[in-house]
Amino acid sequence: MAGHSKFKNIMHRKGRADAVRSKLFSKLSRDITVAAKNGMPDPALNPRLRLAINNAKAESLPKDVIARAINKAAGGDVDTMEEVRYEGRGPGGVGIIVEALTDNRNRAASNIGAAFKKNGGALSEMNSVAFMWDKVGQIIYKAEAGTEDAVMEAAIEAGAQDVESDLVKPDIYEDAPGHTIWTAFEDLNEVAEAMSKVLGDPKSTAIVWKPQSEVPVTGEAVGTLMKLLDALDAEDDVSSVYSNEDISDEDLAKYAG
Repeated sequence: MAGHSKFKNIMHRKGRADAVRSKLFSKLSRDITVAAKNGMPDPALNPRLRLAINNAKAESLPKDVIARAINKAAGGDVDTMEEVRYEGRGPGGVGIIVEALTDNRNRAASNIGAAFKKNGGALSEMNSVAFMWDKVGQIIYKAEAGTEDAVMEAAIEAGAQDVESDLVKPDIYEDAPGHTIWTAFEDLNEVAEAMSKVLGDPKSTAIVWKPQSEVPVTGEAVGTLMKLLDALDAEDDVSSVYSNEDISDEDLAKYAG
């Protein structure tokens, strides 16, 4: 296991929290509804729903909103929703994976394609990027959950694959995770439940795309890439955006403000 690595999640850049808060609540609610629709409405019998509810609680989504999201699944409102993945390249050759949940595939493709084109990127064919990534489980704990050693020990005991504990600069990042635990795709629920018994509930748990390598990006391309990622994240149909850039703190502060 690796003990630490530099945190570079651009989705947590300082100043973006207020801008994405309302969309975050909408996404969390939608995730709960879709999870309940695709399985049992009881979180005890539906691991995906259990993860969605835990993530919502970690972001302080009100209990009545969570309940409405579960009940909505019985109303048939999500029958036409489908999960779609798009892949493309950004400035500097950065690989980008976009996951969308939409009731109109044509609209989603058009808007996502336009966001790429307007910001120095281009959509590409399915699996043109994803083959360089691994789909894995991710568990995030805030720094105060425990020391690096304590989190590492809990992760090893729970069967995790890797741990990254990061010290970040508050003038560049906000709301950054202190500890990121990686698991095999199929082990996420088991590891998350084992760790919660030792460290309490995590900030979030999710199945994510993790790049096998990163692409260095410097200079003005950093600003263009950030605009592209922000534009993609702002699309209503988009659930998640993953990218494999490697940017220094200095360039991030200078070009992505």
